[in-house]
Amino acid sequence: MMNLRKSSKKQAKIKLALQGCAGSGKTYSALLLAYGLCNDWTKIAVIDSENGSADLYAHLGSYNVLSLNENFTPETYMEAIKVCEDAGMEVIIIDSISQCWDNLLEYHANLQGNSFTNWQKITPRMNSFMQKILQSDRHIICTMRCKQDYVLNEKNGKMVPEKVGLKAVMRDGIDYEFTIVFDINMKHQCVVSKDRTNLFINKPDFMITPTTGQIINDWCNDGVTVEMIRGKINQAKSIEELTSIYHQYPEWYQQLTSDFMNKKSELQEIKNKSINYTPNFTRYGSNAVAACQG
Repeated sequence: MMNLRKSSKKQAKIKLALQGCAGSGKTYSALLLAYGLCNDWTKIAVIDSENGSADLYAHLGSYNVLSLNENFTPETYMEAIKVCEDAGMEVIIIDSISQCWDNLLEYHANLQGNSFTNWQKITPRMNSFMQKILQSDRHIICTMRCKQDYVLNEKNGKMVPEKVGLKAVMRDGIDYEFTIVFDINMKHQCVVSKDRTNLFINKPDFMITPTTGQIINDWCNDGVTVEMIRGKINQAKSIEELTSIYHQYPEWYQQLTSDFMNKKSELQEIKNKSINYTPNFTRYGSNAVAACQG
């Protein structure tokens, strides 16, 4: 059955991508963003597939590193995310997810048979990986390498070659999966290419700092949480009020079913006791009424 409901913004965990050429500063920028999101280096984990690049910035703080050693399958990445979640990390940086795509392309190239049909063995694995990222209850920052090229730009009267980024090394349309996508240039400045928060739209190029992460975190925390709704459920004084809350937040049904049912049982029990203990003056006659009034 389909029902209309009032729109409401949930509190969220950001799913963000940084894309740029090698040397543009993706890892460093991701670490600064992560610190701004949680303000605690010990709650940040880097899943490193870039040959130890995460350790280059150990001077920033005591963040955690999980190295992937030449095993870049989607399943390995998913296992690594779970390890970080189980360890209580608040922000997970995956640096980078391009190796996962390279691994799948190589696997596909080595498959026998029809190339088009063989994508049926690739796409579900990539989808599972992305769903693991999107459904995680932690902030996740993914970096992506860009294919690079050189263009000639005039500088001090001379034509100088400069490195520029082209397309990210990833599945087509991957940017649609993220809430924010930052493009970083070789001057370590970034511009937003996708932003569902509207925090950075039409802003000039800027350098990422912890403040950037703090701004994003404030946006994430501005909304409804499951704890807020659970509090409303516990404070409900009647089944009618509880039912109103239930219909107000249908997107939370799955997480809060047991809370609704337990509160309904509690309210029903209180209601039944109230009915059972209500004096029935008619049953005892006018003398009982007079005695109570006296």
